[in-house]
Amino acid sequence: MSKTYDVIALGEALIDFTPAGLSAKGLPLYEANPGGAPANVLACVNKLGGRACFIGKVGDDAHGRFLTDNMARYGVDLAGLRIDREIPTTLAFVTLDEKGDRSFSFYRKPGADLMLRESELDACLLCDCRIFHFGSVSLTADPARTATFVAAREAKRDGAMISFDPNYRPLLWESEDAAVMQMKRGAEIADIVKVSDNELVMLTGTDDLSRGADALLDMGATLALVSMGAGGSYIATRKYAVRLPTYDVATVDTTGAGDAFLGCILKAVCDMTLDEIADLDPFALQDILDRANACGSLTTTKTGAAPALPADEEIEECRKTVKYIGE
Repeated sequence: MSKTYDVIALGEALIDFTPAGLSAKGLPLYEANPGGAPANVLACVNKLGGRACFIGKVGDDAHGRFLTDNMARYGVDLAGLRIDREIPTTLAFVTLDEKGDRSFSFYRKPGADLMLRESELDACLLCDCRIFHFGSVSLTADPARTATFVAAREAKRDGAMISFDPNYRPLLWESEDAAVMQMKRGAEIADIVKVSDNELVMLTGTDDLSRGADALLDMGATLALVSMGAGGSYIATRKYAVRLPTYDVATVDTTGAGDAFLGCILKAVCDMTLDEIADLDPFALQDILDRANACGSLTTTKTGAAPALPADEEIEECRKTVKYIGE
């Protein structure tokens, strides 16, 4: 049965206020960039020729309208978007260190994204995608937590593959233990799990890539992915595993790099079945991973997340001309 959407993602759409130099008075300036990991993943899927749809909530304010306009500009279908008339859109202020690595401060107590309710889900959408994707930011509190798990179960029942990215943001959780509990719930329902190296330790108790990936597969995943920033990435199925270095680019802002990496992966596998993914040979896994590395790396060469996403031809040019880190 054909599906309208390659990927539907549920979760947060928010404003990333990214450092943009100093004013004439020497005060910091911030650039408003559209953000939110699920929204970024969808923008990447669309940039690479897929069809993507967003489920989530923004406030009835200028920030919410900005996000709505931008997601539409990136070609993301907004059939699942809801507007909260009382709670404002979530904001994040990004701080960059000298290497371009970022940290976040959130204005979200609560934010509109947390107010998505089960009753606001569109059952027709959930049965009309090849992949349903979510992260743990929508699992931090109800009503969004319940809505997220209900949506994932509905999509899975209707034949969608489930993708999960913990995307751990400690400031949004009451405790690390609470985060791990909900993140494990997410991993246990997922067919595709993408974690950072830190999240691998949180979920599996080991920093060994092979053992950690096996633990994620034991939770129920068919495909396990570990992103390690400048350290490269790792992909594993029950049959094979591949580790690759990433590309040596001029990094200015790492915001959205992991989302671009995952969006590229999801676009690559959205036409496959779980059995076909499980049977991928090492060469196919390497090609999928290398392409995703290039996509994520190029995203770090500009500020912001969705605005920095590369096109297909830029990814292939990177693979042909840019050296690996350490090469």
